[in-house]
Amino acid sequence: MDFKDEWDLETALKILEHKTVDSKLWAEAAEWLILYGPPEIKKLLLEASAHATASSFPELQPSGYSPDGQPMYDINSLAQQLGTSEDEILRIIEEKEKRHKKYSLFRGRPATTH
Repeated sequence: MDFKDEWDLETALKILEHKTVDSKLWAEAAEWLILYGPPEIKKLLLEASAHATASSFPELQPSGYSPDGQPMYDINSLAQQLGTSEDEILRIIEEKEKRHKKYSLFRGRPATTH
């Protein structure tokens, strides 16, 4: 079953609202909403994600921005901030790319900077 078909809007929103839900389940619901939810919910979640990233990792700065304005981060910087290896970061990203059939690793010309 495709990840897109594993959730629906109502279920994903209920999970986000639940006060004691498992963090992994909550993260999957948020991920589904970012990928497939309505634009206004996607916008709110991406803004919240940017705020959480800036608060938790103030030294982590985007190395550029995607065509739709989303921050892009250097793999080495991510690994250092998260205390893991570049290989582990790449493995996680590639796993998500495969699962969602969407590709987020930058494999072309440099991103624009703001």
